[in-house]
Amino acid sequence: MDALHRRRGARMVEFAGYDMPLQYQGIIAEHMACRTGAALFDVSHMGQAEIADVAGLARFVPGDVAGLKPGRQRYTLLLNEAGGILDDLMMANLGAHIQLVLNAGRKAADVAHLRGNGLDVHTRFDRALLALQGPKAKDVLPEAAGLKFMDVAALVVEGIDCIITRSGYTGEDGFEIGCAGENGEALAEKLLARGAVLAGLGARDSLRLEAGLPLYGNDIDETTDPVSAGLGFALSKKRLAHADFLGAAALAAVQAKGPARRLVGIRLEGRAPARAGAEIRGKDGQSLGHVTSGVFSPTLNAPIALGYVRADAAETGTALDLIVRDKPLPGQVTDLPFVPHNYVR
Repeated sequence: MDALHRRRGARMVEFAGYDMPLQYQGIIAEHMACRTGAALFDVSHMGQAEIADVAGLARFVPGDVAGLKPGRQRYTLLLNEAGGILDDLMMANLGAHIQLVLNAGRKAADVAHLRGNGLDVHTRFDRALLALQGPKAKDVLPEAAGLKFMDVAALVVEGIDCIITRSGYTGEDGFEIGCAGENGEALAEKLLARGAVLAGLGARDSLRLEAGLPLYGNDIDETTDPVSAGLGFALSKKRLAHADFLGAAALAAVQAKGPARRLVGIRLEGRAPARAGAEIRGKDGQSLGHVTSGVFSPTLNAPIALGYVRADAAETGTALDLIVRDKPLPGQVTDLPFVPHNYVR
């Protein structure tokens, strides 16, 4: 789809080994198009894969794979033995197999990890993946309007065979649409002709941050566990009780003791944002942690951030200083998401 991006005036940047569109008409315009209309993102750099062995997959993730019904999708995690997050991913039950959508920068390592531990993985990295997001997404894609949040179905869009889920990474209603790689550009053009607006990585990042969604490599990685990262919802209580997946013992220890740090949302005063790596201090000057993601929120018209702080400083309303160029920027811990989700359930 590189030709489409360049033809449409994209500013291209390197991301996870791919040339990707950062923006077309501007990050704020594309961000607001998603919040008010329908934005189309090319996320074909993500890795699609298929696994037929459900019981085998369950050994590596803490989610209830066996309980995932055909036609449904679930967010889950790949963990290492220490309970660290190797990747966060989506798994969808397509009946004959489970479809995985893996992060671009982790897909090769994920497949090597699974195969190295005896699981057969059929990679479909040649497939295209488009994310159509926003309150008008259902109008642009009426073929999938009958799906509910986290449903998945094989559907045909103007003659193109697709696997469509009602999900996304923006906090808005929308769809992720997989198809054969050679059909990706044609499908994108059809959706644009129906009224979607192209959006790039810049808007995708500001949207997901407003939605309080973590980015692998920034907010979560192998050194972070799901409890500390606020991803406890992805841990099946039944699976934890049975302790039958990689990392279960380590997670049980974190839950029993309580995490030493927590990922929190921070809303800053003023207009200057704090970027990843900025130190977080208490009002007494004591270092409490660091920022993992930060942006100026177009929706809130204010700077926001995610960051890890000591667990005793993670309570909503806690006053903090974020250090940017040796200057303290005041803010406070706030509930996530920053902007309410608009999923169709």
